[in-house]
Amino acid sequence: MDIASPTLLTAADPAPVRILNPTASSPLLLVCDHAGKAVPAALHGLGVPEAELDRHIGWDIGAAAVTEGLVRRLDARAVLSVYSRLVVDCNRWPDSPTLMPAISDGTPVPANQDLSDTARALRMEALYQPYHDAITAERARIQAEGQVPVLISIHSFTPQMNGFQRPWQVGVLWNRDGRLALPMLAALRAEGDLTVGDNEPYSARTGTDFTIIHHGEAANLPVLMLEIRQDLIADAAGADAWAARLARLLPVVIAGLT
Repeated sequence: MDIASPTLLTAADPAPVRILNPTASSPLLLVCDHAGKAVPAALHGLGVPEAELDRHIGWDIGAAAVTEGLVRRLDARAVLSVYSRLVVDCNRWPDSPTLMPAISDGTPVPANQDLSDTARALRMEALYQPYHDAITAERARIQAEGQVPVLISIHSFTPQMNGFQRPWQVGVLWNRDGRLALPMLAALRAEGDLTVGDNEPYSARTGTDFTIIHHGEAANLPVLMLEIRQDLIADAAGADAWAARLARLLPVVIAGLT
């Protein structure tokens, strides 16, 4: 199911949000803030070479495929963004300076230079707000069915940043709520073949991550963010293997909430 927006986007543009399995019986709500790399036609590719949009700056490589694999295996529902994080980053607060970055990992984004308030508002209305409205609506549906939503945010990270080779295969990011994060850290470490980061390679305690705080912690829902290294999930086989691994671990972790 897709949700369309009347502004900025034309009929030729994809809808800003993908909702998978909205009739799921599970309380598990998967969200993928950087699932897609589309750019509205009106923005002419942001003035960025397509090869740059294909990089980690344009989207979270492999994250959507892992999310889709979890949906299939766990009868979960999912909300996925469609447009590039360079157009608008759906995991940033509305006043964040990196919401529509003028430069990302050394790559200038010409269409984001000196954005007017009107241009910013159009992107928020067309792309950012529909995504977060969709998460709110799916969360409400789960609650209307008498269940407590369990929010899992799926991300991926580049193996190297600023010359540093990141050793982790997966990171568990969390802020103040450890109900899911602590047992998930233990479950991943017990696998025996992984280097697992606790708030690595990023920390959810910096306050920059909007989704898990706004939709999870603010509503006192169990929540965590998973970061998987992109070289492990860049192809279909790798993404499927990680979806299978997480589908094996997550039900055990979630069962511990009751």
